[in-house]
Amino acid sequence: MKTLRALFAVSRPLSWINTAFPFAAAYILGSAGTPGLAAGRGSDWTIGFADGALNTGDLLKVTDFDFARVDWLIAVVGILYFLIPYNLAMYGINDVFDYESDLRNPRKGGVEGAMLGRSFHSAILRAVVLTNVPFLVFLIAVGSPLSWLVLAVSIFAVIAYSLGGLRFKERPFLDSLTSSTHFTSPAVYGLVLAGATFTPQLYALLGAFFLWGIASHAFGAVQDVVADREGGIASIATVIGARATVRFSFVAYALGGVLMLLTRWPGPLAALLVVPYLVTVAPWWSVPDDRAEEANRGWRRFLAINFVCGFVTTMLLIWWVVLGG
Repeated sequence: MKTLRALFAVSRPLSWINTAFPFAAAYILGSAGTPGLAAGRGSDWTIGFADGALNTGDLLKVTDFDFARVDWLIAVVGILYFLIPYNLAMYGINDVFDYESDLRNPRKGGVEGAMLGRSFHSAILRAVVLTNVPFLVFLIAVGSPLSWLVLAVSIFAVIAYSLGGLRFKERPFLDSLTSSTHFTSPAVYGLVLAGATFTPQLYALLGAFFLWGIASHAFGAVQDVVADREGGIASIATVIGARATVRFSFVAYALGGVLMLLTRWPGPLAALLVVPYLVTVAPWWSVPDDRAEEANRGWRRFLAINFVCGFVTTMLLIWWVVLGG
């Protein structure tokens, strides 16, 4: 029981929804919106707000949603995988290979990062393998070559971010790109598994999500500038400094909002969801490196904002489905 509680903490339960929801929305709505779907078969349907509208008549066009078309076994297995095993792999590998630097980081040891002794590291890695492999075998079996490729990219990003010898998290700018891939790739995988067609509007939607991930990682790195430099760890924030990283994050959030304006109604309303993030980041616009730790206050607000904005996003998706797509 003690081991299970420890592994539960390592998997960062507060972050489970950030990876499970994108897959669930993409796969379920993708499958329900197109007849005759199965893993790997193409469709002309596009998820969420991504189906472009050319005029007012298009805004009222009805898509035939039939949730009986969803392969619920694939949906449930996929959701469970991206809910827990995926996060256990992402954060478990990170906690093992970041142990030395985490010892010097006062943030670690709570919701922002578990701190488990070296004696527990082998148990973490074993748990990662034992929980991930069965799900991956199933998802490969029900998928297509393209879905295998997307899933491989997703898993590679999870491993490469922290694993010794790769350590993408210590490669400035690549660290933010890889971190964003952790959250965007489950949505892309769900779309591919459902056979959705990728349109310009869908690319705008995914691009906005990807920019949100980049901005969030960059802002999260600001608070660790001092600790990372003392530990000899490179990051986007240690290279360009706290002030420049905050501004980079602010611009990335704003650009994500702009991209949402290119999606179908009520998608443009989601552009307003960047406002709380901009308000959270803005107070640290000119923060000097020696006071970068103070940005942790903004980061804690960010964690709460995610749940509120996630709820609003869900309501917008439901509204879109009720309108008939």
